[in-house]
Amino acid sequence: MGVDVMEMDLKLTKDSVLVLCHDKTIDRTTSGKGRVCDITYDSIRRCKLRRAHNVVTDDLRMPTLREALEVCKGRIVVNIDQGYEYYDLALAVTEELGVTDQVLIKGKRPAEVVAAKFAAYPHNMMYMPVIDILKPQGRELFEEYRKSEKQPLAYEVCWDEYTPEVEACMKRIADGGSKLWVNSLWSSLCGGLDDDRAFEGGPAAIYGKLIDMGATLIQTDRPELLISYLRSRGLHD
Repeated sequence: MGVDVMEMDLKLTKDSVLVLCHDKTIDRTTSGKGRVCDITYDSIRRCKLRRAHNVVTDDLRMPTLREALEVCKGRIVVNIDQGYEYYDLALAVTEELGVTDQVLIKGKRPAEVVAAKFAAYPHNMMYMPVIDILKPQGRELFEEYRKSEKQPLAYEVCWDEYTPEVEACMKRIADGGSKLWVNSLWSSLCGGLDDDRAFEGGPAAIYGKLIDMGATLIQTDRPELLISYLRSRGLHD
């Protein structure tokens, strides 16, 4: 498709295998039931993944982080959304496969907590703070990172209403040399400028507005629609 980044979520099985799974349980996405943390990897592999509309696939199984990264190696940036709590285990896998520089992990941890974690290793993934800028804890977290000696590669900014405070936050990010990541999957994360509206009313009115706000990375469930629009503006190879 020409996508630049793919997002994944991690969960840890009972026998300490990292697998790709958004939910705490396997009920919604597989033919099995139970919490990932209570099930061994071999048992999860016996369950079949579900497609849309709850249809069970013939032979697709839940992949491990290792399997996914082997496919991604040298091909695409990987964004770990849910998974910072498994950083040590995930880093061991990325280092063994030689893909650490391809991985961007995000979260809402305080700057000093992330700095301490990264100080324990000679080589680390990229880290992106998630900023709920209209919430007190989000504003506090943003100020913490802005005071950091080395600015993050990117910030993800979340907002449910576009206000002068949101605009000022985005400008500070751009002026500081970091990239601005916007999540357009849900309207509550992007002030209503979401994928569904882009699909129904045209991408220019939605993605175009995000770009005009300064977004340089847009998380989407409609990559073909987004990339087609970006190419129409000369913004994607």
